[in-house]
Amino acid sequence: MTTATTPAPAVAAVPRIDLVLLGVALASVSLSAPLIAATAAPALAIAFWRNALAVGALTPVAWFKYRARLRALTRREVGLTLGAGGLLALHFGLWLPSLSMTSVASSTALCTTTPIWTTVALRLRGHRPPALVWSGTLAACVGVLLLTGVDLSLSSRALAGDALALGGGIAAAGYVLLGAEVRKSVDTVPYTYLCYATAAVGLLAASLVSGADLTSYDAGTWAKLAVLTLAAQLLGHSLLNRVVASLGPSVTSTAILLETPGAALIAALWLGQQPPVLAYPALLVILAGLALVVRANRAN
Repeated sequence: MTTATTPAPAVAAVPRIDLVLLGVALASVSLSAPLIAATAAPALAIAFWRNALAVGALTPVAWFKYRARLRALTRREVGLTLGAGGLLALHFGLWLPSLSMTSVASSTALCTTTPIWTTVALRLRGHRPPALVWSGTLAACVGVLLLTGVDLSLSSRALAGDALALGGGIAAAGYVLLGAEVRKSVDTVPYTYLCYATAAVGLLAASLVSGADLTSYDAGTWAKLAVLTLAAQLLGHSLLNRVVASLGPSVTSTAILLETPGAALIAALWLGQQPPVLAYPALLVILAGLALVVRANRAN
């Protein structure tokens, strides 16, 4: 990652299709938590298979259409992409296990602190985010807290889970920042292909070390893993990687907070879980925070 930072591109110049794709991406990643909750497989195995299956799906396109571009990647582009893949693996490897160690509310709230760390990292790299970015980021995070609640336990296991979730949020910020840097010069498919492959290798190693069962699943579990890969990984993460080049890391990471109310609404429709009373007010707060971040980037 370079030390020099260019301000995020003006949102006014963003193609409308990218805003549409962002909406599709957010709807797709919102399926992630309900699908994971309904999938009878170890957390690390779920994380591995969603990346490995995505690599398998992308291989024909990557090798037949983008082989020359893959071979032409510079050492810097490869290094940044491998770094992003490692951080993606770390994000999944920390966050998914935390769901079984602490409350889902605490895990979600701590993992979705990503835009705070993104803004801090941009500041450390020399970019001075406008006050509206800070205000919008904090407002959006408050919206997530309204939805999930504050449920921190003092048990050692729960505190360890909270720490894992927080680490997952920090890792996600690095993943978004590196992705924004690589996508300045690399197309979406070559980047996501190499990134997911790196994440899959890292998660496979973690699964083997932890002794996670990778194969003894019934047909229903494999079907849910396939849907998770198609929705959350290929549509969700891949489209986020597509639009981060034009929207910038601040807007993209803040928009990802909409995954939380989205997941709550999907769980209500699919799993019959009633959304919290504060779901809709929280959604409005998150949208208001995102609007402030978008406005700040437009002003720049």
